[in-house]
Amino acid sequence: MATFALARSRAATVSAGDDAVSDRAARPEPVRSDPRSDRVRPDPGAEARDRRLARARGGDLDAFADLVRHHQRLVFGIACRMLADRAAAEDLAQDVFVQLHRHLATIESDAHLASWLRRVVTHRAIDAVRERKRRPVTPLDAVAEPVTAAVAERDPMLVSWLRGQVAALPAAARAVVVLRYQRELGPVEIAETLDMPLNTVKSHLKRSLAVLRARCARVRHG
Repeated sequence: MATFALARSRAATVSAGDDAVSDRAARPEPVRSDPRSDRVRPDPGAEARDRRLARARGGDLDAFADLVRHHQRLVFGIACRMLADRAAAEDLAQDVFVQLHRHLATIESDAHLASWLRRVVTHRAIDAVRERKRRPVTPLDAVAEPVTAAVAERDPMLVSWLRGQVAALPAAARAVVVLRYQRELGPVEIAETLDMPLNTVKSHLKRSLAVLRARCARVRHG
């Protein structure tokens, strides 16, 4: 993945008026507790991360580099799954962190930062998928990351096949599936991330799973 030096260079040379992210994707959103849990579990590292964020907001580039390192797997993982192209995913992830640098003043906490990054990278990836709709796309099984070794060892051929099937879904449906099964977000969180009605999220999940199961059945039975 491109180094932080590139992000620092881009952050210094690109003006804020050239933001590629839509206003709704860049707007700060309130921090919400995890709807999958009845209470918020204490995070012993949250205070340290919030202090690092405060230093980054104050112009500490080393602190910002730490933020990038801490969250790059989240951003690159979503970009990789959505774009099915490592190089494109790296470029998109880099651009998202440049966008973050411009919007640091709006980020309230480390928890808010994670939700902001997830929101921005998903919206930008959806836009990129739609823009590339008429162009050839690298099969998702050509992307080596991010896949756990345990899953790959269980059935690497199945992993590759499923990636290809997910890559064939429409952009919005693909985003819902990636957020649900890669990032393990609940439907409510997905709706908030994508600015999408909850019923639409559920509908995308239901239809996408039906499509994938039908394709699995056809492959299994020849």
